[in-house]
Amino acid sequence: MCSIRSVITGIGASLPKKYLTNFDLAEKMDTSDEWITKRTGIKRRYVAGEGETTASLATKAALSAIAHAKVSPRDIDLIIVATVSGDYIFPATAALVQRELEIRENCVAFDIGAACSGFIFAIDMADSYLKLGKAKCALVIGAETFSRLLDWNDRSTSILFGDGAGAVVLQALPYDTAVTASSMQPGIQFCRIYSDGMYADALKTSGGVSTTSSSGFVQMDGRCVFKNAIEKFNEMLTCAMEDNGLTIDDIDLIIPHQANVRIIEKLIENFGISRDKVLITVDKHANTSAASIPLSFNEVRDIVFSGKNVILLSMGAGFTWGYVFVKM
Repeated sequence: MCSIRSVITGIGASLPKKYLTNFDLAEKMDTSDEWITKRTGIKRRYVAGEGETTASLATKAALSAIAHAKVSPRDIDLIIVATVSGDYIFPATAALVQRELEIRENCVAFDIGAACSGFIFAIDMADSYLKLGKAKCALVIGAETFSRLLDWNDRSTSILFGDGAGAVVLQALPYDTAVTASSMQPGIQFCRIYSDGMYADALKTSGGVSTTSSSGFVQMDGRCVFKNAIEKFNEMLTCAMEDNGLTIDDIDLIIPHQANVRIIEKLIENFGISRDKVLITVDKHANTSAASIPLSFNEVRDIVFSGKNVILLSMGAGFTWGYVFVKM
């Protein structure tokens, strides 16, 4: 058994100043609040304005998480930013966050691009760094300005996405020897991540540096994504229980990627889960890609630090998918 556990000690978030409601969109395109709500559960989405970038939102979320963890930026020795909408092709958005936090030495900073599963992938990597002794205090951020990848004339995609950032601080702590070996101690218990490039065309942008010399706009095969999201959510929750010897009754809170309320409701139905065990915030933020799970996490940060068993689930472009089981 590893002598080090990686423990979430702080959670933070940041949202742009401006948001658009479904009624705002109805003034610009052929849609309505009723149509959007019925099909997605979304009521509003935040949109980055002038001077707001993925890095600036990520930095604000990071500062919030750092303050919540009661650590100093100087304590951070690993920064991972999950994003597919970074400020630049290079340098990494994580490097920009590092600069803003004025962390000059003994810190590595890099980005992960796994779309909506990016935060899960980043947690998995940070957990490995800490348990291997390669870092002691990690800042893991999911941040997106996805609105800048949208064709606002395309109703099928523009209503779905929003901007924002969420962050957690992970600290390497020794196992408490005063606690019996059979007791589960706070920290990341297990992660699983997967990808299948055969579905790469189901959710992608219409361009890129090497293909069109531009970012292009989001394109999506909605039916394919919806079907696979339901399958992968079911698969990952089943894996989480089997891997960790859990039943639904042992799980206190499930935080799924917030893409569509119908996907989440199908998960609730398939497993017979009490609705109060599944966090739903898609109505407030829409789909914020890699920022989705940490933004949701932040909504419950004042009540979740009490030994709760929490499952994080995601599925995104690539396809990518996975879960994290954490005891708070």
